[in-house]
Amino acid sequence: MRKTLRALGATALATGLVVVGAGAASAHVTVKPDTTEAGAYALLTFGVPHGCGESSTTKVSIQMPEQIVAVTPSVNPGWDVEKVMEDLAEPVDDGHGGEYTERVAEVVYTAKTPLPDGYRDAFVLSLKLPEAEGETLVFPTVQACEEGESAWVQVPAEGEDADALELPAPMFELTAAEGDGHGTSAETAPEDEAADGGTDAQAASADGAPAATSAEAATPVATWVALGLGAAGLVLGLLAFLRTRRAGD
Repeated sequence: MRKTLRALGATALATGLVVVGAGAASAHVTVKPDTTEAGAYALLTFGVPHGCGESSTTKVSIQMPEQIVAVTPSVNPGWDVEKVMEDLAEPVDDGHGGEYTERVAEVVYTAKTPLPDGYRDAFVLSLKLPEAEGETLVFPTVQACEEGESAWVQVPAEGEDADALELPAPMFELTAAEGDGHGTSAETAPEDEAADGGTDAQAASADGAPAATSAEAATPVATWVALGLGAAGLVLGLLAFLRTRRAGD
């Protein structure tokens, strides 16, 4: 399957040749990343909006760019999923003290029940984007149907509009990384931690010594009030005792 897809993709990229079983459809198979930042961890959503002409979809094979090594595909109800592996010419550091000796070359979703034309589905892949700002990632995708198949593998030539292609491959361009390159800024602390930090900062005095917090400042006041109330209670109790003695006399 991997060799067939690669051969098909190479031919299509070189000559623009596409394979269509039951005719081209109006909408494309697309990829929508939740981030395009180079080096970021991303969720890529591949949308399949129709069949091959009027034929139901039975399999969707998504080929990974060579720069991508590890992929975690989502598990979709109604579909079996398979990662097709490929040996690497040289091991790649996995960032956790180990090495990758093979990469995910292709992710294949096979329908347990064919997806009818006129219905759509989506497949989400989790992966780390290459650190290559400005580079376009292309994901040649073959959609197999009960009758025929649609090979979404066309890539626009320089200056050509991708929308003008009959069966364009899903693709997107990597943009400049922001923050820590993981789609979020490492300098942004959770709200509760930021709030705690603000309280601690306000609690420090100008000379660096901890200043009394509002709770600590309120403690002496509460203590004096309690002592005053206690003394008043003792006085009232003494007066009541004296009145009782006099009445008895």
